[in-house]
Amino acid sequence: MRIPPGRQETIFAALLLEANRVVSTDYLVDLIWDEDPPDTARTQVQICVSRLRKILAEAGLTAAIATRPPGYRLETGDEELDLTVFNRTVGEARVLVKEGRTAEAAELLRSVVDLWRGPCLSGVASEALRTKALRLDEDRLAAIETHLELELGLGRHHQLVGEIGRLVHEHPLRERLRAQYMLALYRSGRQAEALDAYRAGRDLLVEELGLEPGEDLRLLETAILSGDPALQPDARPREPVAEPPRRAPAYREEKPHQLPADTADFVGDPGLTGAVADALGTAGRAVPVVILVGRPGVGKSTLATHIAHRLGDEAFPDGQLYCDLRGTSTEPVAAKEVLGRFLRALGIPGTVIPDSTDERAEMYRTLLATQRTLVVLDDAAGESQIAPLLPGSGNCAMLVTSRARLTGLPGARRFELDVLDVEQSIDLLRRVVGPERTDREPQAAVALVRAVGGLPLALRIVASRLAARPHWSLASMVQRLADERHRLDELAHGEMTVRASLSLTHDGLPAQHRRLLRLLSLADGPVLPGWLAGALLDDDRPRPADLLEALVDVQMLDVVAVEPTGEFRYRFHEIIRMFAREQLAEHDSPAARRAAAERMTGGWLALAEQAHRKIYGGDFTVLHGRAPRWRFPDGYAAELLADPLDWMDREHVNLVAAVDQAAQAGLDEACWDLATTMVSLFEPRGYTDLWERTHQRALEAVRRAGSERGTAALLASLGTLHLNRRQPALSRAYLDEALALFDRLDDRHGAALCLRDLALLERLSGRDDRALELYELAMRDFDRVGDIVGRAIVLTQSVPIVDRRGEGERALARLEEALAIYRSVGYSGGEARALRRLGQMLLQRGEAVEAEGKLAEALALVRAGGDLIGESHLLGNLGELHLALGRGERARPFLLQALAIREQIMDADGAAAIRRELDGLPEAPGGPDPLRAALPEG
Repeated sequence: MRIPPGRQETIFAALLLEANRVVSTDYLVDLIWDEDPPDTARTQVQICVSRLRKILAEAGLTAAIATRPPGYRLETGDEELDLTVFNRTVGEARVLVKEGRTAEAAELLRSVVDLWRGPCLSGVASEALRTKALRLDEDRLAAIETHLELELGLGRHHQLVGEIGRLVHEHPLRERLRAQYMLALYRSGRQAEALDAYRAGRDLLVEELGLEPGEDLRLLETAILSGDPALQPDARPREPVAEPPRRAPAYREEKPHQLPADTADFVGDPGLTGAVADALGTAGRAVPVVILVGRPGVGKSTLATHIAHRLGDEAFPDGQLYCDLRGTSTEPVAAKEVLGRFLRALGIPGTVIPDSTDERAEMYRTLLATQRTLVVLDDAAGESQIAPLLPGSGNCAMLVTSRARLTGLPGARRFELDVLDVEQSIDLLRRVVGPERTDREPQAAVALVRAVGGLPLALRIVASRLAARPHWSLASMVQRLADERHRLDELAHGEMTVRASLSLTHDGLPAQHRRLLRLLSLADGPVLPGWLAGALLDDDRPRPADLLEALVDVQMLDVVAVEPTGEFRYRFHEIIRMFAREQLAEHDSPAARRAAAERMTGGWLALAEQAHRKIYGGDFTVLHGRAPRWRFPDGYAAELLADPLDWMDREHVNLVAAVDQAAQAGLDEACWDLATTMVSLFEPRGYTDLWERTHQRALEAVRRAGSERGTAALLASLGTLHLNRRQPALSRAYLDEALALFDRLDDRHGAALCLRDLALLERLSGRDDRALELYELAMRDFDRVGDIVGRAIVLTQSVPIVDRRGEGERALARLEEALAIYRSVGYSGGEARALRRLGQMLLQRGEAVEAEGKLAEALALVRAGGDLIGESHLLGNLGELHLALGRGERARPFLLQALAIREQIMDADGAAAIRRELDGLPEAPGGPDPLRAALPEG
């Protein structure tokens, strides 16, 4: 298929880069004519699109260009666009690497790199598109470097020397490629050539950029000169040796960028926008606080998001924190919960976040004290919700939207938002409906603007309705709106304006879309995933999010984010959600509402259940009920759950809301099942508040329904929670009550879970005999129900007791059996814990080399899983290993790295313990260690 060069090529390239997303006509005009478009620019774009449609049709492709206000969308299938295939395959390769399937990952990356046929968009004249194309070319090079690194790790250096040499010639300034070339040469017995490659690269960097090579390249040269044996691949299987990273990794390396998407066709008062931006950008000793006040639908949230994006990283280089406080809902988000979310976004693992609001606020202010971060709080209910979220430093700023004036916040600047004036309203109308139609009926356009009172939300809804009905005149819409307002004349003016617009749009939708809008209001979460549409309508199409596009087109839903899978995430305006719920109560029977709620909850339960299976390797150490699951289209859930723990973390607000909704709807089986399954997230990520909240809510529901098994499951899980919180008395009370219920029901799986935790309580209390007795009972019950991971956990936990009794061989055998089980099912968390325990035991037995290998293997696993606490523990263990062997200088980097992590997560006690070990080391040759000297002492 040949696309003519020039405008058609530019438009097609822009649509391809944003495939399955709307590209505005204004953006296309800017791409082609930059800053001086002709009056006929939009018409010429339409002509180009028409010709492109003809070319696609003649080529027999299923891809099509659809008109979607405010522009066009190229609609393609999953396998039709190389870019889509490339991004998906790179993600699959990452998963394979995490699973240890290196050869498969390398092969997959090599195959997908072959999709390229030269530089991306070569020949396209647009500078803006060339910038995007360069980013894609960078992604390709990164994929090449990754598969080369994986293949080098597989010992294929001889085969790779020529290929990497050619790539270095093509990209001489890429240090990662040059390092790979040097390593391949050195491993192939060509040490002199490897050093020549380094010197050539250094000379080029100095000459071209005035820079010395980076630290990694310099260290590699030193290692080659010294003949470091670590550089040589060993064909024989050997235990890995740990090397600490050279700088502290962040729990989340990226800065927080939590803002919803900006509005492409934003219209507002430039003076107001500039004044708010200036107020936020003025740093001083006090935190700049700006409050946008106004009635519903006036555009507070849209303006706040637009200004935050406008300021962006230039004004706030350390990122933007955002939270919808849901102040106008029945349950506003508590400041304590918001602080927890923000602390995680700032790099603090959940397991070390304090319980109290005051302690969280102190940690939050400390983290922001040296940063320049913008905090955006949408839909605030009152001052008490905001006060704990104020940063302590004037480097940061806060932007708040609220219907209330919030006069209790001292020093805050308030900006009252008014409706759009006629000129601004006409501008918005032209952007949504199109300038030709608007200019054709100027009087009707003014009448329409006045009919909605200049309220942006109402105007957008009406304009989107017109855009979807190109044969309707503006005058006819004015009449329809007048009739609807007459029907609703008992309402207040502002409310009447919005409701009239909503009613017109709702009534004009096809029946299925009206029903979907009503059913979507059942979802309480702030952001909606696309699959909900399929579950609510019981529609099994492969891409259920497609059902939502019609509601987006008429402004009933907003697109606010994109999933890692490429699908959109959506949000209701609160007024529209309330309207939809009123329509739901009026048009849908209680039975229909319950059935839809059951399917929605069944969808969340199905995904959470599958996520647990992927983490633990099966339905192990968890109980399930009889609630129905909604069946997802083939392959859909697997795509969503490529990283199951990350998915649970991203969706935890929606999952918690689903527990609440199930309780309200009387779906007690789904309620307790979902709550207990979410412990797969709550425990490793430290969401103890949500663990307790969901379980207490579910406990009310199951007790009301008379469900003994659900009651027992929740009590047992609460016992585990309080065991994690170091509250043994409370834990024992819950576990004893749960065990009695499980025994009465003869539920041996539930009983095993209780016995396991009761055994741990006894072990922690020093009662080893009783603990071992309970562990044996738990293992017997786990064996009866086939829970092999439950058995492995009991084996791992009981090892310290067996070892203390002098039965070292038996203890090692238990660990080896547990390790084999964890590996057989792919449960990396259990594998890391068993390896750590095994390493510690081997060190006690004097088997230092084997111990180091086990600890290093465990360290690699916790790093791959993002477990910063586990990484710190293992770095400390490796430091202690070298200390025990009298290798103070080898211990130092491990301990310094462990200290850096403890400082990063603000764990003062852990940092102090590591400092004490460091203080016992002799001073490094040449004076104090520079990294140690740079670390804080507090």
